[in-house]
Amino acid sequence: MKSTKKIIAIDKLRAFENHPYKVQDNEEMEALAESIMEHGIVSPVIVRPLENTTDEYEIISGHRRVMASRKAGITEIPALVVSLERDAAAIVLVDSNLHREHILPSEKAFAYKMKLDAMKHQGWRSDLTSGQLVPKSDDNRTTAQIGADTGDSYKTVQRYIRLTNLIPEILQYVDEGRISFTPAVELSYLNEQEQHDLLEQMELNDCTPSLSQACRFKKISQEEGLTPEVIAIVMSEEKANQREMFKVPMERIRQYVPNANAKQAEDFVLKACEHYRKFLIRQRNRDER
Repeated sequence: MKSTKKIIAIDKLRAFENHPYKVQDNEEMEALAESIMEHGIVSPVIVRPLENTTDEYEIISGHRRVMASRKAGITEIPALVVSLERDAAAIVLVDSNLHREHILPSEKAFAYKMKLDAMKHQGWRSDLTSGQLVPKSDDNRTTAQIGADTGDSYKTVQRYIRLTNLIPEILQYVDEGRISFTPAVELSYLNEQEQHDLLEQMELNDCTPSLSQACRFKKISQEEGLTPEVIAIVMSEEKANQREMFKVPMERIRQYVPNANAKQAEDFVLKACEHYRKFLIRQRNRDER
């Protein structure tokens, strides 16, 4: 990929349209802005000339660095300018960010979808029924190509792409870890209204569906349609991860077992409770004599 290094005015840079990665103004962004103020931009951003303009560029890689530079008051930044059409640029954008240490499920989902769409536009064809994504010139290649660089299988790629069918509010639950990946995939088969009805129950009862419940929702949705009443009944069932729990801060337990890990601390508390139970029984027996 040939490139030309240039110094570009930051107000001439545009975010890549519909790019899947979230650029958040948080503590990490503040730290990056401080680093740029002190050391400058170590790695140039990658951009491409924006169509129908003479001096504007679309960011392929470096959205966070551009935002941090703006916060730092920098007006010009180093950039590598590449001549790529949009689909090729989309693939580079996806691949350059998938190896980040922290990537949200929603980011990965929309990244894979963007790459799939770009590959289809470039002459690939998709057969999602058979699980094949092959170039027209070679029927032996599959969608494993999409996940090859990240070590994901075709099925994993396809399941991530399914998450793009979730409404934003439920997808946020997935990003926050309140709904696990596998139940989320099952919920992605519900239509939009069913998802909104489910969201209402989740917010009303402050709970999320288990994998078993998500599978039932999918089955009912496909067979007869999922009503708010059915959702309420299923969600009212007790789940193992929502049974009543009693928690004790680790610092209190470490007064008695300083070097214990969580499992050892739990065992210690249970044994202590058992010893205390036996003590109460012995005391009661003495009192009854």
